[in-house]
Amino acid sequence: MSPRRMETKPLIFCLKTLLLLYCLVFWVTGVVLLSVGLWWRFMLGPYTSLISSGSSNAPYVLTATGGAIVLFGLFGCFATCRGGAWMLRLYAAFLSLVFMTELIVGISGFVFRHEIKGSFLTTFSDAVMRYDGRDDRSLAVDGVQRRLLCCGVHNYTSWLESLYFPAGGVPASCCVSFSDCAATDLKDAALASRKVHKQGCYELVTSFLEGNMGIIAGVTFGVAFSQLIGMSLACCLSRLIHANQYEMV
Repeated sequence: MSPRRMETKPLIFCLKTLLLLYCLVFWVTGVVLLSVGLWWRFMLGPYTSLISSGSSNAPYVLTATGGAIVLFGLFGCFATCRGGAWMLRLYAAFLSLVFMTELIVGISGFVFRHEIKGSFLTTFSDAVMRYDGRDDRSLAVDGVQRRLLCCGVHNYTSWLESLYFPAGGVPASCCVSFSDCAATDLKDAALASRKVHKQGCYELVTSFLEGNMGIIAGVTFGVAFSQLIGMSLACCLSRLIHANQYEMV
């Protein structure tokens, strides 16, 4: 064995160890995305109708992306252990594709955040106006009001113009205390104002997004740029293996 190969062997071992650790983290990221996509699809399906007037492909995109990352994470581990230069280059190419996709999604979400807020305002207002207490969108509205402790779009008065109010009043999901919230009180605007939550759901959701936009953007771009570490490790290891004809036995 040549002296040069002896010198590069520890470096290759070090790069392999780092890349294996990275592949493990990358694989875990894929599992998280896959889980979030499935959770969104099966648990948050009704709430999606309050974000956009049309059907959302976001849960399917997350599920497909997570599944692809899981598979390529395993492929990256295999390529690293096997020491195949072409496999490492293929893994680096996939990481670059993931990097570009995450970067585009992150920039688009930040640039079009006002359009997202406008879409939520429109669809949520329409759901309140057409509320009947039985369909999926109505149940989603109840879920939002109950969990976020809010009422209506801007406040409880949003319900006064709804189709539901003349017969049913303000929905019980707006109540501060269900034990002190009679159906007859909810049909009286003056009495209902003292029984329901004061803050509107739109303001609550948008203020949360605006207040945490920096954190959301930081996490998104941080995850995206972490792909550059894996790309660099895979390319460096591939180059060393190719130059030194190194094979893992």
